[in-house]
Amino acid sequence: MPNNDKTTREIVIEQTKATGILPCIKLKAKADYLAYAQAMHDGGARVIEITMTTPGALGAIEAIASEFKGRLWVAAGTVLDATTAREVILHGGSVIVSPSVDTAVIDLANRYQIPVFSGAFTATECMTAMRAGAAMVKVFPAQLGGPGYMTNLRMVYPELNLIPSGGVSLENAAAFIRCGACAVSGARTFMNHDEIAAEGLGWITKQVARFIEVIREAKRNLPELP
Repeated sequence: MPNNDKTTREIVIEQTKATGILPCIKLKAKADYLAYAQAMHDGGARVIEITMTTPGALGAIEAIASEFKGRLWVAAGTVLDATTAREVILHGGSVIVSPSVDTAVIDLANRYQIPVFSGAFTATECMTAMRAGAAMVKVFPAQLGGPGYMTNLRMVYPELNLIPSGGVSLENAAAFIRCGACAVSGARTFMNHDEIAAEGLGWITKQVARFIEVIREAKRNLPELP
């Protein structure tokens, strides 16, 4: 169990790096969110994301945060303004995830000592996010730059915690890690509705576990970055 003396920010960063994943629950209709969260937790996830575009997102965040207190930390994704960020925090959210650099969102979250995973893509955006106080940078859409782009960013910002999202798969996750990412993220990657319809939520558990194992293996004997 995480050290109780650590801040939420420290725990979230530690757990995200330890598992190497930030799986996202993104649905078009209300569902049993606790069951989805349980499936991800059973696979080994410790920080999960629920997009604010999902119906009933705030209620889902509150329910999961209450049910899994101390075992699972809930991030709110696609947070577009400070007002929404505050609502997420008041409903028990432990992380704010934005698709772009929004200094007002970062400032609000930092005021409440809640970490922000700021969306960014260019080197300038990454620097802006870091200076504003983002805990991690979610590189989106990652498929545009590919795994090698992580190396480019880390060459100039070696202290940057990078989480690629968009186009990450089991086939390329290891490459992203070897090129400098500390974790990977995605929605469709962990929420293939055809597979879930065929196998049930157990498919999510297996998918999460597969990613964690692939990333754990990739982190062994990492190459030195240029």
